[in-house]
Amino acid sequence: MADIIDYKIHGDDMQIVEIELDGGEGVRAEAGAMLFMEQGIKMQTSTEGGLFKGLKRMVTGESFFITTFYNNDAGKRHVAFAAPYPGKIIPIDLSKHGGSFLCQKDGYLCSANGIDIEIAFTKKLGAGFFGGEGFILQRLVGDGLAFIHAGGTIIQKNLLPGETLQVDTGCLVAFSPSVDYDIQFVGGFKNALFGGEGLFTAKVTGPGIVYLQSLPLSRLADRLSAASRHQRDQVSGIGGIGGDILGGLFGGDKKF
Repeated sequence: MADIIDYKIHGDDMQIVEIELDGGEGVRAEAGAMLFMEQGIKMQTSTEGGLFKGLKRMVTGESFFITTFYNNDAGKRHVAFAAPYPGKIIPIDLSKHGGSFLCQKDGYLCSANGIDIEIAFTKKLGAGFFGGEGFILQRLVGDGLAFIHAGGTIIQKNLLPGETLQVDTGCLVAFSPSVDYDIQFVGGFKNALFGGEGLFTAKVTGPGIVYLQSLPLSRLADRLSAASRHQRDQVSGIGGIGGDILGGLFGGDKKF
């Protein structure tokens, strides 16, 4: 039985979730997510279930250890957790979804004490080989609140039975266990080579809830990497005498 917790989400593009704990209640979180904790909150780091569970969390992109924050005081105390990059925090009440929910690797932020994080491999061979971010999923199991983080703008799709949606594999954030998930080839020579959307897309079929993100972490990292390479190329392309100085000036690295 998971602890019953209250929460508030603050901010817009760089959100935090502030958890209110009654005496004796706890919340667990991924390593490094804590923003602040009030006096009376105590941290306890462990593998939560032993070596095997710790290794399973590592496979899903989480830390080998997990930290639980307990309120050891009689009154209400607060602890807050910050999103790791620009985006939104999605609260999921697992008791409303049959006790489990699936999310992308690294999607988990924090949850009420009593929620477990498990590996959820995709059901089909094609999805396993070509799913990209969707190859290994996280299954959040329990009957309380869990919080997922995703990048950019988040939209929720409520799929009817048999209703399907084609999604970029990196933009699929989370979905209820009743949703069928598979990977499909884009199709068409020109689509595959010049479409710019990759060779494969995720196909999700209802019934159930699907959360989508506009800015996957992998896409953000690629854009930042490309911008960094472009800037380095511009600077290194200025040759001749004084090239280093001019490069620094144009690159914004030197001031006089």
